[in-house]
Amino acid sequence: MKEYAPAKINLFLDVIRKREDGYHDLGTLFQTIDAGDTVSAEPRQDGRITLCYNEPQNYPLESDLVYKAAKLLQQESGTTLGADIYLNKVMPLGAGLGGGSADAAATLRLLNQLWKLKFKFEKLEEIGAKLGADVPFLVRGGTAMAEGIGEKLTFVKPLQLNDEQYLLVATPLDSVPTKDAYAGVPKSGPDRWETYKSKCMRTGKAASIDFALANTFNAFEESVFPKHPLVEEMKNEFKRLGATSVLMSGSGASVFGVFETRKQAKEAAEELKPISRYQVVTRFFEGF
Repeated sequence: MKEYAPAKINLFLDVIRKREDGYHDLGTLFQTIDAGDTVSAEPRQDGRITLCYNEPQNYPLESDLVYKAAKLLQQESGTTLGADIYLNKVMPLGAGLGGGSADAAATLRLLNQLWKLKFKFEKLEEIGAKLGADVPFLVRGGTAMAEGIGEKLTFVKPLQLNDEQYLLVATPLDSVPTKDAYAGVPKSGPDRWETYKSKCMRTGKAASIDFALANTFNAFEESVFPKHPLVEEMKNEFKRLGATSVLMSGSGASVFGVFETRKQAKEAAEELKPISRYQVVTRFFEGF
C-alpha cells in the first residue's frame, strides 16, 4: 500500500508574537503543491515498526518523523499490528517545504488504512500536532489558514492557479536551520495577519487566488536573507526570469514563483539549475 506525501508552500507567513512557552504564534496561508515523497508499508503481526529509505539518511531511525508517526499512531490506537515502512525520499531537507512533516502526515493516513483504524482526519490531525507544527495541515492538505504554532486550522476551498499558470519551486545550494530563521525575525503583532485574512477571504470559506498571489509575504525573509545570501539571490533570479508572486517558503531555503505558462517555468528552471539543489515545475495540490 502506498501514500503520496505532497509538500507545502506558505503564500503568506507572519510571526505575531513569542509565547511564554518559547514557541511563536504565526499567521499563515498554507498551500500543498503537487510534488512530494511516497511512503509505502506492509503490515506486520509482531507489532514491530521498521523503516527503510531509497537512500541512506544521516540521522538515527528513532528521530525520523515517519518512525515517530508510526509509533505514536500505534500507541494512540492500541493496535497490536506493526509495519514495514519504505520511504522514497525526493524532497530536500532544510528547504521550508515541509517534506518531513508531509512524510509523517502520509504515514498517519497510510497506517490508518493499513491497520483499519477508521480514524477521521480530525483525529489524525490531533495526533499529528504532537509531531510538528506543519503535520496537522499536511494530513489533509489543500488550502488552509493556520494560526497558533500552525495547529489552529481553517480549511478553505482549495486554491488553484489559472489554467495556463505553473509554479516553479527551487531550493538554493544552502539550507536554513530553523533557529537561524527565528533569530531576529520581527514580531508584528496581530494586525497585519488579521487584515490579510479578512481581505483574502471573499465569501464564507473561499479565498481569492488573485488576492493571495498579489499579496504574498514572509516575515522570515528579513531574518534569513542577511545570513543566507544565496536564498535572496535565488529570489532575485526568479524575478529576473519573469516570475510573479515570488517568495521564500516557510523558514527557507526554497523559493517559489508563478509563471504564466509551463514553457516559461521550464525555461526558468533550466537557467536556475546551476544554483539549485532541487527544483520542480508543478501546480497546486487540492488535498485529500
